[in-house]
Amino acid sequence: MPSNVSHLRLPGDREHPRTADVSALDPVCEVVESGGGLIELVRAAASGLQASVVLIDRTRTVLAVAARSPAEEASLMKQGADVQAVELRVGDEVVGHLRLRPREAPPAPALVRAVAALVALEVERVRGPDRASREATGAFVRALLGRELTGREEIVAAAGELSIDLSSGGMVVVVRAHHVGQAEDDWRDRLSAVADRSARATAPGSAVVLQPGDERPEAQVVVLVPHTDEEELGLRVAEAVVRELDSNLAGLRISAGISRRTADPADLHRAGNEALLAANVADGDPERRILVFEATGAYRLLLSAMSDDPAELRQFFAETLEPVIGYDDQYETDLVQTLETYLEADGNVAGTAQRLFTHRHTVRYRLDRVRELSGHDVTSSDGREKLSLGLKAMRVLGIPSPRGPASERGAEAGRVPRGAKDRG
Repeated sequence: MPSNVSHLRLPGDREHPRTADVSALDPVCEVVESGGGLIELVRAAASGLQASVVLIDRTRTVLAVAARSPAEEASLMKQGADVQAVELRVGDEVVGHLRLRPREAPPAPALVRAVAALVALEVERVRGPDRASREATGAFVRALLGRELTGREEIVAAAGELSIDLSSGGMVVVVRAHHVGQAEDDWRDRLSAVADRSARATAPGSAVVLQPGDERPEAQVVVLVPHTDEEELGLRVAEAVVRELDSNLAGLRISAGISRRTADPADLHRAGNEALLAANVADGDPERRILVFEATGAYRLLLSAMSDDPAELRQFFAETLEPVIGYDDQYETDLVQTLETYLEADGNVAGTAQRLFTHRHTVRYRLDRVRELSGHDVTSSDGREKLSLGLKAMRVLGIPSPRGPASERGAEAGRVPRGAKDRG
């Protein structure tokens, strides 16, 4: 969103000595009083301000346009030099923006301010019920997946109050988004709006809930898809959401996990854990962005541990891989990447060195550091098994792997020469 938001001046400023024509507010007030809606309101605002106007909400979705021609509309959307941008605020919250392009002389600032205040209040009034519905839906999904609701009839009744039909069960899709680099303040709101739009278009009747990340630059969207006979619907929802996020938001690293279908709504909490596990595994694999639970392989064996006793799983991770990850984070080394590649190469040092484009002595040195830090020797069968499970525990718990030099764009996770991206 362009940052050149105009600062409105009060009547009496030297640049605008004339008094606002308050009669221009009449058509705006009439629309508000009659409940004419945002489209009619923007048309009335355009008439009163003698300007072409576009109304954009906080997620950068265009709500209404009043322009004399497609060229005028294009100028408003691009926010050319002659377009004024005005924040719409209710209290301390920005609820949207008005962009206006005067047809003749610029309207008086007091008039613009009054119109903007009326439009802001109407935007807030219109989105109030929708926001309340989203909050209720979010509370229901959290209670369902957190096993606060366990009885079939109880779940079906609570879902029915929100117009969600779970009488035949359903499935869960989890979409994880990490913002890479500088993040705009509203990126989570935009993420939620895009995910909601694309998921509902693909699977009508779905519930879409945003779960913001904690202190990390990430967010998570949960899509509860009512039961369907279409086997691939969950996959289509995930693909649609990922595709739309790629098209509409820049700088995101996205992964998605899809649960199995369940016919019993009382089992949807387990479907939520399946989707979360698949998303966690996909999040740690640069070659797979979307993963169905059935394709998680041996990770499926850890589902019960993740669901029923995550503390035990975290303890196992702490006793195996946590010190190695801490070292990689601190010194930007590639010990975890080397360990993963070594295990993928069936314990072959030469094969690992070839895949990482490094020397065998370097691989052996890194594996020695893994042994010193973790206390497990990867060259022994017992050490290999424990470290392999430690890696799986890391994925299942959703703990991000270190992203040092080997994870830079162009390095292909260390599988191409580091210098290649500099020579290209």
